[in-house]
Amino acid sequence: MDAGILRVTATPAALDLIATLQNEYGPVLFHQSGGCCDGSSPMCYPQGDYIVGDADVLLGTIGGAPFYMSPSQYEYWKHTQLIIDVVPGRGGMFSLENGRDVRFLTRSRLFSDEEAVQLGLSG
Repeated sequence: MDAGILRVTATPAALDLIATLQNEYGPVLFHQSGGCCDGSSPMCYPQGDYIVGDADVLLGTIGGAPFYMSPSQYEYWKHTQLIIDVVPGRGGMFSLENGRDVRFLTRSRLFSDEEAVQLGLSG
């Protein structure tokens, strides 16, 4: 039904940072829960250190890392493709990029009408 449409993707800078983190920590995952402060940024964790909620939505993978979102955030963002990027700044307190003077950032674009139909989001 999705016709190969990616719900989450990453820039080359994000993919490079993910690879660096995987080399240091092993398999990682992302979670975007929403909310204030650190919760509004994509957070990167070692796969064994973060328990994904039963209702969390798997949007896809970036750089081999699964990317999850809380159900409430998914309802808000389901009409958009998330584009994970890296920008200068401080990472989330518990996110693995913290202390590197860069942080992950979620950018987005609305799916086109055609993509929304293919994803079952319209009608």
